[in-house]
Amino acid sequence: MALSSQQLLFSSQFSLLCPRTPPNRNFKAIPRAALREWKEYEDAVKRKDLARALRFLKSKETLTNNDSLADSVNGSFTNDSATRSGLGDLGLFDGLERDWEVLDTCLNADDMRLVSSAYGFLKNRGFLPSFGKFSNIVLEGPREVTPTVLQSSTGLEVTKLSPKKWGETGISSLVFIAFIGGANFLVDRGIDIRVNLAAILGLTLLDSIFLGGVCLAQISSYWPPNKRRILVHEAGHLLVAYLMGCPIRGVILDPMVAMQMGTQGQAGTQFWDEKLSNELAEGKLSSTSFDRYCMVLFAGIAAEALVYGEAEGGENDENLFRSICILLQPPLSVAQMSNQARWSVLQSFNLLKWHRDAHRAAVKALESGGSLSVVIRRIEEAMSSS
Repeated sequence: MALSSQQLLFSSQFSLLCPRTPPNRNFKAIPRAALREWKEYEDAVKRKDLARALRFLKSKETLTNNDSLADSVNGSFTNDSATRSGLGDLGLFDGLERDWEVLDTCLNADDMRLVSSAYGFLKNRGFLPSFGKFSNIVLEGPREVTPTVLQSSTGLEVTKLSPKKWGETGISSLVFIAFIGGANFLVDRGIDIRVNLAAILGLTLLDSIFLGGVCLAQISSYWPPNKRRILVHEAGHLLVAYLMGCPIRGVILDPMVAMQMGTQGQAGTQFWDEKLSNELAEGKLSSTSFDRYCMVLFAGIAAEALVYGEAEGGENDENLFRSICILLQPPLSVAQMSNQARWSVLQSFNLLKWHRDAHRAAVKALESGGSLSVVIRRIEEAMSSS
């Protein structure tokens, strides 16, 4: 993912010639060991080593708290405190600039509990006031959501809130029509395209079976309108997961990268619900955890419907929802699954509508190539301003 101008605001480069350097600061008084330690942190961020980066920040927080307590008791200002003050002036110990970067190391983390720990650390530091803000509330509205209720609440027919098969959407239908028209034109001219057509269909089938459709997804991702819709969809997942308190590991917009990370054929937002995971491990699942998970799962569809008036993507989200419903004991009936899906879409739709500015900020940050820390920071800025 390309770096944007916004990301450069949080650049990890060290420069003693930075314009914000205060005058008359004696940089020689800053121990080289302190600078070396922060370079180690920057290296951990660059290598996306979450464990090392988080361990460093926690150690610095403990050191700062202990020295602050000692200074208040002794009424003195120690050399170590002066060193940290100097680093703060240089921007090397400024949490507002540095602590956010730990989120950018989450994508490669194998232990999701470590990712959750990173979010907990930042929230305790006061960086993520909106994280989990809606995790313990019951949103308004009826529990039984019929198609009529859904339409009256959103202004959209239920068919507008359902993923479309390939060939049913505006873009894919045009491609399909153009393909059929082109084939007929060539046949009318006496050009035999059966061999080429068979090769194309064969490659598409192989892509679908062995690569999860990643090649087709990669090609379609270059189409600007479709690319924008993907951003809107994934920003919906990200924002609802964030507001519901589910740590986000990362957002993958490139299908090829998704395939390399084990998510074949699609872009995606990787989030984790610790409570849900613990409950599943114990063989039980509370309705609260299930509702929260379903809201995040259907947030992409809700986001598309909110912005475009209908959803096109989300077929994989629906398939995952069905697979989970079948695993429940007792499994949900078809009628129950349909009602749960409509309820989840409605709740996510309302949550995104209430925080439309935050959703727009997330889309804009993703569109400009912002990293996870930049996207979440933009969300918090939008939430605080509204």
